Amino acid sequence: MSDLNSPRDRAVQNMFDRIAGRYDLLNRIISFRLDGRWRRQAIRSLLVKPNLLILDMGTGTGDLTFDALRLTGGRASIVGLDFSLNMLQLARAKQAKSPAGGRTAFVMGSAMAAPFPDAVFDGAMTAFVLRNVSDLPLFFAEAFRVLKPGARFVSLDMFPPSASWFSTLYTFYFHRLMPWIGGLLSSDRHAYRYLSESVRHFHPPEKIAKLMEHAGFAHVAFHRFLRGAVCIHMAEKLEIPAR
Repeated sequence: MSDLNSPRDRAVQNMFDRIAGRYDLLNRIISFRLDGRWRRQAIRSLLVKPNLLILDMGTGTGDLTFDALRLTGGRASIVGLDFSLNMLQLARAKQAKSPAGGRTAFVMGSAMAAPFPDAVFDGAMTAFVLRNVSDLPLFFAEAFRVLKPGARFVSLDMFPPSASWFSTLYTFYFHRLMPWIGGLLSSDRHAYRYLSESVRHFHPPEKIAKLMEHAGFAHVAFHRFLRGAVCIHMAEKLEIPAR
């Protein structure tokens, strides 16, 4: 079972602790401020009824959590889970400033060993996390476990784009310029080189959909943006048939 005792997980945890202070700014710059639009689109696919209890897996600084709060008018309750203490401290600072901050809670822990009982959440979501997970089957199994029957799961992440003129432009920007920009602004070029390489070597979206299905999810689908450079995956934990 993967946990934070694995060298890769500890290295990723340490990396996010190092870049936490510049993480939000760099996301805006590197994505040309499109990251907020993608997050809101992912959230809308999750919000099928009011007063949901939602788990944000790998919440980071809480951007996805607070976007969801705004889109629900503060009616959802959201638990953010992350293994980076520095990221969570920034999320809690946002929580203290948010009018609806009382409807959020931030918990330190691994999404591959989520510290919650079975079948307690009405929805689960994650953004830009999957590429950093050392055991994706376990991650999806945990997401499935903590969801109630009938609940939805949504993931937003980056992928290698389909071969085209755009992929050439994207490769130059994301694998050459982005690590330089990230390193310049964060003083940690190694971290942004890792993030660039994590996209280059990531699974195709079809493989991610299959892994979700193997974890038990049904109605798995995904939408591509920027010729597949960004994808939103959606899935559902089916209701248990009445006997």
